[in-house]
Amino acid sequence: MPELHGLGVSPGRTAGPVHAMGAPPVLPAEVPAPGPDETERAAKALQFVATSLDELAARVTGPAAEVLATQAMMAADMTLAEAVTAKVAYGRPAAWAITDAIADQQQQFASLGGYFAERAADLADLRDRAVAWLLDVPMPGLPRPGVPYVLVADDLSPADTALLDDSVLAIVTRRGGPTSHTAILARARGLPAVVGCAGILDVPDGTPVSVDGVTGAVAEVSPAQAEEIAAAGQEERERNASLTGPGQTADGVAVPLLQNVGGAKDLTPDGAGVGLFRTEFLFLGRTSAPPVAEQETAYRELFEVAGDRKVVLRTLDAGADKPLPFLGLAAEDNPALGVRGLRTSRVDPSVLAEQLEAVARAATATSADVWVMAPMVATAEEAAEFAALVYKAGLRTAGVMIEVPAAALKARQILAEVDFVSLGTNDLSQYTMAADRMNGELADLLDPWQPAVLELVALVASAGQELSKPVGVCGESAGDPLLACVYAGMGITTLSMSAPSVAAVRASLASRTSAECRRLAELALAAPTAESARKAVAEA
Repeated sequence: MPELHGLGVSPGRTAGPVHAMGAPPVLPAEVPAPGPDETERAAKALQFVATSLDELAARVTGPAAEVLATQAMMAADMTLAEAVTAKVAYGRPAAWAITDAIADQQQQFASLGGYFAERAADLADLRDRAVAWLLDVPMPGLPRPGVPYVLVADDLSPADTALLDDSVLAIVTRRGGPTSHTAILARARGLPAVVGCAGILDVPDGTPVSVDGVTGAVAEVSPAQAEEIAAAGQEERERNASLTGPGQTADGVAVPLLQNVGGAKDLTPDGAGVGLFRTEFLFLGRTSAPPVAEQETAYRELFEVAGDRKVVLRTLDAGADKPLPFLGLAAEDNPALGVRGLRTSRVDPSVLAEQLEAVARAATATSADVWVMAPMVATAEEAAEFAALVYKAGLRTAGVMIEVPAAALKARQILAEVDFVSLGTNDLSQYTMAADRMNGELADLLDPWQPAVLELVALVASAGQELSKPVGVCGESAGDPLLACVYAGMGITTLSMSAPSVAAVRASLASRTSAECRRLAELALAAPTAESARKAVAEA
């Protein structure tokens, strides 16, 4: 097979035989006459899916648990149940009714893009599980070859990824982008992963391949080479894990390594604290905002686990692209460019005010060094208004996320209004390249190594140095060991990532001096393409 290339989304290198995901159930060509109990059978199938996903969510932790719980809510959603009932009334048997209803919803979600496009992929998994239950055929899912293997798939559902065991060496998918569930959950498990890899489904089962989760290369190797590469990869992981202490370059320049978390259970002792505390989990699936006391309890739990380490909390990142009923937002033609993040306070300022009150109460009761930042900020005026609210609530450190080009271009003016900024490179890539972050067909444009994205990061880092204010990166790109050195060379002061990525990034930084990191940044910024930038840095 020729060497294949995709987007490396979870670092590490390994090798082994490929084995593909089992095919989803196929409806018989001939549609049977519906029975009298089709509505009941369809309801039971969806209930089975919701219950099984809830049970699975209870058995896992971290991002997988949150994603599975959300998927279970989708299966139990009354809108889907009503759509299925309508299809049955039209004369469709249960399995066909569910398939048709979900196809309609997928089309609607895909047309909206962003968050909704991601939900469209999740709906396919719900459909397959419900149809398999109704047809009484095996559930679609992971292969069981009996040997360590490289998992190959068109894409992976959250449930599939949550069920991965130690026999899976790496993941390679035909679709998916840097912020797909496959990418996020692979990073959370520390598995090398490549997404958007065209041609991977044509590789016969059992073919030994090497997988590089940084460069995105997938190549056929001999069985003997596969053993050597897998052993070398394991040795590297063990070596990285043995290196402890703060993040710093070989000449001792500090680059604190923080973690992206959704709650106390996600935080490990490794690292300097939390660089991104996602607070959405408290708000999802509710018809009203959680009370201040409930929020305070949740925030305090994490702050106590953090001890005296830094915790950077992101205020509610929801809106038209992640709809919450109590926000009272109107439907939008383009939610990714609409009322989301800090902009929701224009519609209902009480949600943000109550969240800041809860954060301040929890911070006062603990010793954590609590910083607060707002998502989706575009202007210095918005930054100043948010900072005033933070200080008014009794919190001392206010910042904003740099996620849109306008904010990056005006980073100096924004930094003049706040204490720090943090670059969300996932959204920054999306908005800079005009490429939906959930569109796997555009994965190459969403690559954080894209020259335009790197230039904006460097611009923000330069503004931070000029004003002597911290500039962090909390996008998933911070967990790329090569890119982490480039960021350090640009002047980024902190890096925040999934916990399993910390060890590899620490080792990568420790292997280079600050001068070498600056040279790597120069090489990356001078490269004409994302691929050439990555290659230049990897070979330096």
